[in-house]
Amino acid sequence: MPIAVDIDVMLAKRKMSVGALAELVGITPANLSVLKNGRAKAVRFTTLAALCEALECQPGDLLRWEAEDPADGAVQGGDR
Repeated sequence: MPIAVDIDVMLAKRKMSVGALAELVGITPANLSVLKNGRAKAVRFTTLAALCEALECQPGDLLRWEAEDPADGAVQGGDR
């Protein structure tokens, strides 16, 4: 997936556990783990906002775009 999730980076910077963050955000640790490990298909803006508030960061600190490997046959950049 071309969107990479860096929640674990922010957790380490803030010295916070997944359980503590999940409690602050109001989601289950299992759902936070799905998001953190890049297995989620979507994230609600309310959840993203709560993550940013709890971690004192911007959405761009948690999510970033990565080009996919052309060998995978995936579309890159503006080649649509």
